[in-house]
Amino acid sequence: MAINAPEGTRDLLPDEALFWNQFKQTAAEVFGTYGYLPIETPIMEQTELFVRGIGEATDVVSKEMFTAISGENLRRWVEEGKAPKAKSRLSLRPEGTAGVVRAVVQHDLVPQGAAPAKLMYAGPMFRAERPQKGRQRQFNQVGVECLGAEEPTIDAEAIIMLMRFYEKVGIPRDSMRLLLNSMGCEQCRPAYRELVRVYMDEHADELCDTCMTRAEVNPLRAFDCKNPQCAAIMADAPKITDHLCDECREHYDAVKTLLDGAGVVYEEDYKLVRGLDYYTRTVFEVQVDNGMGAQNAIGGGGRYDKLAEEVGGRPTPGLGFALGFERCVLALEAAGVEFPRAQRCDLFVACVDDSVRARAFALVQECRDAGFTTEMDHQKRSLKSQFKLADKLGAARVAVLGPDELDAGEVTLRDMATHTEAKVRLEEVVGELGRAIL
Repeated sequence: MAINAPEGTRDLLPDEALFWNQFKQTAAEVFGTYGYLPIETPIMEQTELFVRGIGEATDVVSKEMFTAISGENLRRWVEEGKAPKAKSRLSLRPEGTAGVVRAVVQHDLVPQGAAPAKLMYAGPMFRAERPQKGRQRQFNQVGVECLGAEEPTIDAEAIIMLMRFYEKVGIPRDSMRLLLNSMGCEQCRPAYRELVRVYMDEHADELCDTCMTRAEVNPLRAFDCKNPQCAAIMADAPKITDHLCDECREHYDAVKTLLDGAGVVYEEDYKLVRGLDYYTRTVFEVQVDNGMGAQNAIGGGGRYDKLAEEVGGRPTPGLGFALGFERCVLALEAAGVEFPRAQRCDLFVACVDDSVRARAFALVQECRDAGFTTEMDHQKRSLKSQFKLADKLGAARVAVLGPDELDAGEVTLRDMATHTEAKVRLEEVVGELGRAIL
């Protein structure tokens, strides 16, 4: 029986893997102009980091994390009843922010009085979700985190940067909706959460069991419920924007003013709470309605001014966002964008017979050393079959080398697009390729 990829995972075959590399490179170019530098954190972190950072009541922590322990620790747990120590309880990262903030705290990347740390990452994340269109158990994200600045200019800058990235990779601006909200802070949010909890208690017989469970831990998560009846009830719940403190109101208004000045179109959505507990003040999400199914968000983020303290650091304001590669691919496909082919070949060297194979092999190496993608046949195909292979590889040119050409010190160089041929000296093939490309 053949072994397939685990459910909820998939292989990135060459064409898509090439686009993933280009996707990351575009992110590095766009975000780099705003001062963001790369960071790589482990795929596994201590489970406690996500429990404290993301929130124990979130679906991510309570239902979706993949937890890993060593075989020996598992044996001791099962046979001897000895639970692994906290440091041995590891989880595959379900998102990137907590790990980056942990790294900033651990390595003191934002000393007091220093400039903010602007960091970007790209890589796989893991959630034990029910696989569906746009949602996998292993998926790829690109994200940024800015630690050490609380000004609304950082919020607006990140949102503008995110929208420019989407446009750069080819997602049409008019196919996207940017949603914006404020989650308040520790001064105004507790009173608002209590208002929502009381409202939910008054409608307990109309809300699902999951929402009522959330009402006791984090009632704001009920705004995320996909149950149509719950959504209708929560539509009349108190709105956070009506209960912001003066500082949060001023911050939110400043962000909107900056976005207005930059010509960024957005929609205010008081129901937007995102799925993680660490958010404060500004939250935002980008959605695409075509080609996405039920999961129409392609990215989003917000401010998390208390997260550094939650993972053991000093008070350090922060803001970040993440965007899903696979969901962006769906959005691009819906927009009719054609992806680049992975296969590219500048030159295919075809051998008429075995007597010229050694010289053909040397010519291939010379062209590769000069920076040209070059291939040859390794299975002793006929000349006709070699031309078919060259065409399949997308070769721009084919250099035919036979005994007569070798004796004359030349090749027959064919342009595969125009089908024109010319005799070229062996020592001039590299130069001819360069001139042709120029």
